[in-house]
Amino acid sequence: MKQVAIIGAGIIGAASAIEALRAGFAVTILDPGAPGGEQQASYGNGCWLSPMSVIPPAVPGTWRKVPKFLADPLGPLAIRWSYLPRVAPWLLRYLAAGWSWGRVEATARALRPLVVDAPALHKALAEEAGVGDLVERHGLIYIYPSRAEFEAEREAWRIRAAVGVRWLELGAEELRQREPALDPRYGFGVMVEEGGDVRDPGAYVAALVALAEARGAIRLPLAATGFRIEGGRLRAVTHAGGEVAADAAVICAGAWSKPLAAAAGDPVPLETERGYHAVLADPEVAPRHGLMPSDGKMSVMATRTGLRVAGQVEIAGLDAAPNWKRAEILRDHLLRCFPGLPRDLPAARVKVWMGHRPSMPDGMPVLGPSSATSDIVHAFGHGHTGLVAGARTGRVVAQLLRGEVAEIPIAPFSVRRFR
Repeated sequence: MKQVAIIGAGIIGAASAIEALRAGFAVTILDPGAPGGEQQASYGNGCWLSPMSVIPPAVPGTWRKVPKFLADPLGPLAIRWSYLPRVAPWLLRYLAAGWSWGRVEATARALRPLVVDAPALHKALAEEAGVGDLVERHGLIYIYPSRAEFEAEREAWRIRAAVGVRWLELGAEELRQREPALDPRYGFGVMVEEGGDVRDPGAYVAALVALAEARGAIRLPLAATGFRIEGGRLRAVTHAGGEVAADAAVICAGAWSKPLAAAAGDPVPLETERGYHAVLADPEVAPRHGLMPSDGKMSVMATRTGLRVAGQVEIAGLDAAPNWKRAEILRDHLLRCFPGLPRDLPAARVKVWMGHRPSMPDGMPVLGPSSATSDIVHAFGHGHTGLVAGARTGRVVAQLLRGEVAEIPIAPFSVRRFR
């Protein structure tokens, strides 16, 4: 039986392990952390399963905001001055990827097949793992103070429509009927009914890994360091204490995938977009749907552990200490969204978190065979689409391991696009 090493136990690794087992492989999962633990981006994301997440982070005109990104350490997107020399090449590619709306639309057309039908795919996986209640499809709503703010984003919505996204426009009265707890300053909404959510992403990922183990996967608390490749074929995955024999491997270690990709013959411009969240326990009020306020650029979701507000992009690398003021900004914006929440929240009611989105400069993942050998499959760099794209990515990974044509076009995700 072919031995497959899955490097990483986040949502991509968990889904890949299940699909590889389904395809008849023997699976070993390598990850030094606990599945679903707070060290994973999968744990702390915004909980959205958003098939409309097809617009890359940079769009035309983003370059004009770079001075503000540098000057405001607490803005929605910030770059630490000390990290600028190191991140400058990535940042230039990031800006170039969104230089024209034509480029943005090409990215959207590539991403849409990866995220379409995500709620249904995740629901099926969750039910297999016995946690079907964690995945729901109630629709997701973008909220704006008025229609004018929506019109300011019209080109992005035009592109979403061009790739198949549909939505309902909600006036002030209908928005209030759907979300009575919302601050009345929001007078316009856009509801995407195909959107869904995961009520506890950490528990969901942990359940998927547990399912994989129940079906025969072996999980080792080890950090992979590289590969032993002989004659163009993978023989083993190496770690600090030795190696694990493997006929194939999948690199899905999130923001820590860069050195592994290099060991597989592919230097990649992978960066971490540090994101934050705050969770209010036992909230007095909560939204009925997942919300994204235009004036905060963050997601708001009622989860199993409390009311979560997640967002922010901080470019500062893997090693810099968190700036917890960024989480406090999210908390304060949450209070402004819902007048029914108390203004004097005790610190004990709010839990904050910081994690690392694994992001490529063009807003698309790396998905496909490595240059060193087709025995090693890249599946990392999903950025803001890791959770939503996880289920489909796992299916594609299994197809590539079997030597089959992927069920969606993956040429745009090739690592060779960076050469």
